[in-house]
Amino acid sequence: QVQLVESGGGLVQAGGSLRLSCAAAGNIFSINAMGWYRQAPGKQRELVATIIGGKRNYRDSVKCRFTISRDNAKNTVSLQKNSLKPEDTAVYYCNIQAMVSSGLRGYWGQGTQVTVSS
Repeated sequence: QVQLVESGGGLVQAGGSLRLSCAAAGNIFSINAMGWYRQAPGKQRELVATIIGGKRNYRDSVKCRFTISRDNAKNTVSLQKNSLKPEDTAVYYCNIQAMVSSGLRGYWGQGTQVTVSS
């Protein structure tokens, strides 16, 4: 059983910063990929950023504002978000691709709300 616990969401004014964190716990052999997705009301879930090994990938709208990082020893992934805009408002979900006893599996966090006021 693998669980992801997210933290760090909240309400912030435009131009402000927030840091999201996600901790993975359970019988995990290794984690291949870690990432963050978001879903705004009435929209589909979209990729925000991923980190695979040392390679980072961002959607264009968050480049130069968001930074994804991971701590392999602690099985955590973080997303530092600066210069936030109202259009960044969404529920943010952590995702990992982990090797467990049954093979490579994907897991999602419960989601954390981020609201950016103008």
